[in-house]
Amino acid sequence: MQTDQPELPGSGPPAASLEPQGKAAEVAEQARETAQQAAGKMQDKLREQLDQRSSQAAAQITAQASDLRSVSESLRAEGKDGPARAAAQLAQYAEKAGRYLEGKDSHALLSDAEDLGRRQPWAIAAGGLALGLATSRFLKASSKQRYHGRLTVPRPAGVYVTNGSSERDKAASPWGDHA
Repeated sequence: MQTDQPELPGSGPPAASLEPQGKAAEVAEQARETAQQAAGKMQDKLREQLDQRSSQAAAQITAQASDLRSVSESLRAEGKDGPARAAAQLAQYAEKAGRYLEGKDSHALLSDAEDLGRRQPWAIAAGGLALGLATSRFLKASSKQRYHGRLTVPRPAGVYVTNGSSERDKAASPWGDHA
């Protein structure tokens, strides 16, 4: 039950216990602000990178579209209308993709990606699966190359094995042997 009586001196919490709580709250607020500033800076950097990369991709795609147009014209000149139409259609799609990337900033690209994810979540999942499989195949292939290209493995008594063949170490072994 609340009363409207004034607090008597000494009836509230001790001032010494309020001081550490106030400092802790202040430190927590400063940490929160610092974290928000760092997150904001990181978002700005990521958006800047996305803008740069999308512009580069747009330029590359536009160049590929031009090459496809040239291939289409060459095929048409050779009388190969079917492949020429296919190359022209691919060039058209590539030009459309290049214009899309050129005309959008990072905010619009991210917004479009979010909208696609909401409308067609299975398409995003399938894309992630395809990317994961491609990455795993790449890592598996590169790990074999690294495995076979490893340096020699030191053996006791100064013997080293390199890809199945052994050679004596040129330096003296710990047991006084010399090669």
